[in-house]
This record gives sequence, C-alpha cells and structure tokens, in this order.
Amino acid sequence: MVVKVGSSSISGENAAKIGPLVEALAQAHGRGTEVVLVSSGAIATGMPFLALDSRPHDLATQQAAAAVGQNVLIYRYQEALRSYRIVAGQVLLTAGDLENPTHRSNAQRAMERLLGLRILPIVNENDTVATHEIRFGDNDRLAALVAQLISADALVLLSDIESLYTRPPDEPGAAPIPLVAHDDSLDGFEFGSVVVNSVGTGGAATKVSAARLAAASGIGVLVTSADLVAEALAGADIGTWFAPNPAAGSHA
Repeated sequence: MVVKVGSSSISGENAAKIGPLVEALAQAHGRGTEVVLVSSGAIATGMPFLALDSRPHDLATQQAAAAVGQNVLIYRYQEALRSYRIVAGQVLLTAGDLENPTHRSNAQRAMERLLGLRILPIVNENDTVATHEIRFGDNDRLAALVAQLISADALVLLSDIESLYTRPPDEPGAAPIPLVAHDDSLDGFEFGSVVVNSVGTGGAATKVSAARLAAASGIGVLVTSADLVAEALAGADIGTWFAPNPAAGSHA
C-alpha cells in the first residue's frame, strides 16, 4: 500500500499530526501490510530554519529549503516511529529516475528490498537536484508512479477534506463522490478551481489525475482526509474510491 500525505498536513502548525499519521501507518505495518509513505513537506519544513516567512519562488532557495527540511522531516518521522520499533528508509526520486530504465530498475529493487526487510520507505521528490523541467509537478503523481513501480494493491491520497465533491465543497449543491468506476466520465465536475479535464496544478485536480493514472493500471485509489488515515488504512467506507481497471492486472 502506498500512502501519500501533503505538505499542509504535516508541516507548520500541523507538524504535530505526524504522530497520528505514524500511528496509523504502524498499525497497518503491524497487521503485516507492506506500507510506503510518499511525503511532501521538505520545503515547507525547511522554511523556518532559513527564516523564510513564505514559500520561496526561486529554484535555488527552494533547493536550499528542501535540503534542510528533508533532513528535519525524516528525523521527525523516525522519532515518531521509534516507539513502534519501525525504522524508516529515505528514498528521494526525480522524474528522470522513473523515466530512465536503469534508474527505474534500481529504485524498484531498492524499494522491494526495503519492504522485504520490514523497513518503512519514505519517498519524496529530490527537490535539491530537481529542476523545473524535470519535476513531477506534484507528489500525487509521484505517489501514483511509485504505486505502479512496486505493483501496489492500493494507493491512499490524503487531503484536507473527507472526499472529493462534484464542485468545491463550500459551494451550494456540492455533493460528495463516493465511487468512481474505472470508465466513469468526470467531465463537468469541478475540482478546486479547475475542471478535471483541464490542466491542474494542485489540490483536488491533481489527486483526480493521479488517481486516474493508478486506477487505469489496476490499482485502487482512495482519496480522503489526513485526519481519517487510521480509518482509511483499516478499510473503512469513507472518502472517494477510484475502482481499478479490472482489465489491467490482478491488483483489484
């Protein structure tokens, strides 16, 4: 199982939420589930240490913040995991790593070995060396690609809302979407401020795009709130479920 959490859920004022997230991951790990965490948050975590009040726009400062923040972020995760006697393993990837067959094979082998050793891989984009041209664009897509890489049975995309809605949830007439079949058309639904079939740069739109990518390759995807991670990993009927394409393989 691959679980993805965003920057806003585990940095800044929400840094304390690493504890409940790790507890849910540890419970799944204890049930014998092989878990991979894809965690954003390196730049956001590094900002206070560089005395930055807002996210930097220039690439060099983003890279510097990521270099500091990734170190702190992994430390926080490992400290939270310690009481469960689980060891974290850091895996940093660029888009080029998954496009290059040799690098992809190496990443796959390393991830599978970590899981075999009962290590919890924590994956993030390698922001310190990535450039604008080769970035994944968002970690939702990275999580979908990692799920494909290790042939995961399921992908959980954690957000700040309980499920996807037919339009922004603060608008009148917005209704939750409990299920998306692999061949459902989502044309006309609005996710965040963009329509699903346009180019999204973040928020719900990127989750829909990533979920479609994973589901098309036979991996079921759940989109729900980071606050409900324990329920999500325990199989509760919550959030929005993207059913896997049954013709794509045996992940369903």
